[in-house]
Amino acid sequence: MNPRRASIAAAGAALCLALSFAASRLYGPVFIEELERKAAAARDAAGGQGIELAFRDRYGWYTRHPILSGGNKLDTATRTRVAAAVAEIPGIGGVSWARDGEGVPAVTTLHCQDDVQTILRTRTIRFSEASARIDPASERLLDEVAHALRPCVGSIIAVTGHTDGVGNNEANVALSRARAEAVRWALVGRGIPADGLRATGVGSRDPIPGLDPLDPANRRIEFSVITSAPVKPTPIDTPGPG
Repeated sequence: MNPRRASIAAAGAALCLALSFAASRLYGPVFIEELERKAAAARDAAGGQGIELAFRDRYGWYTRHPILSGGNKLDTATRTRVAAAVAEIPGIGGVSWARDGEGVPAVTTLHCQDDVQTILRTRTIRFSEASARIDPASERLLDEVAHALRPCVGSIIAVTGHTDGVGNNEANVALSRARAEAVRWALVGRGIPADGLRATGVGSRDPIPGLDPLDPANRRIEFSVITSAPVKPTPIDTPGPG
């Protein structure tokens, strides 16, 4: 790759990361803190003291889809009432329970995730070099992925971008997130509702087990589907007029 192009791409990716980080610092925390406050009040009003509400996903990103845990001594009716009360708060896209013992339901994988993994087992969604532009040759593959995900509409579908370990870490994270966003919008264009799709990028942090972190095969998009309450469009996901 031309060194000048690589330098420009890395600088652009770093800038995207900085802008994304700044926006999340200025807007994300305020929005999520307000959701947390309302969710805690709804939980307590429904008799769910002891139930914890997590508004960050496993990658540390703010999320409108809180995961509930704890409250093991509460009966099923109370737990159901708490989950429904939290899910009804404007701005919350859906809730799910994390496994925490004593028969608490788990966040379970749906069959469509296995279908997508089967599709991607021997093929990869490709991008232009050092870019988030999807290679036209991958359009048919994205058609197949969208078809496989369609039965899971109404659940949370996480789209995660990965890179190999070559290059600057911050630039890799930014590029992996940009590619995940590109795939997210490609799926939206194929009929998967935007509100149920969440894109994130982890750079080279999670290489394929047993593979050299520098191996190009680590450049990939992964999909994770978890059971949740039906996702409802909210102002943060629905563009306004104009």
